Amino acid sequence: MANPKQVFRRNTEWWNHVERSLVTDLIVHGQLKTTLERAKRIRSSAEKMITLGKKNTLSTRRQAAKFLRIIPTKNENKDSLQYLFDVVAPKYATRNGGYTRIIKISNRAGDNAKMAIIKLV
Repeated sequence: MANPKQVFRRNTEWWNHVERSLVTDLIVHGQLKTTLERAKRIRSSAEKMITLGKKNTLSTRRQAAKFLRIIPTKNENKDSLQYLFDVVAPKYATRNGGYTRIIKISNRAGDNAKMAIIKLV
């Protein structure tokens, strides 16, 4: 029997690209509406990126740059990496983890997939 979580036999490379894109969009926009499985999957990566942003050293900037897509943001003419380190991470300076929240919403109409909103707290 096929693995029910592995729809259409997606491989690891595909998941890594999707995860990078979703985490970058979450950081830039503050919240995403996606499937529940994807929301649970990107939660740990998003929290790791915010933790790197809190440290704010050259090493952590390079680690974050390896993972995040560099896209422009509408806020203050910064790209996603600068936005993470200058705007998002300072908000969580006193918080020790738990930077994201997953809220379940109604199923998608087309294929009845479980949907969720993942947002930064």
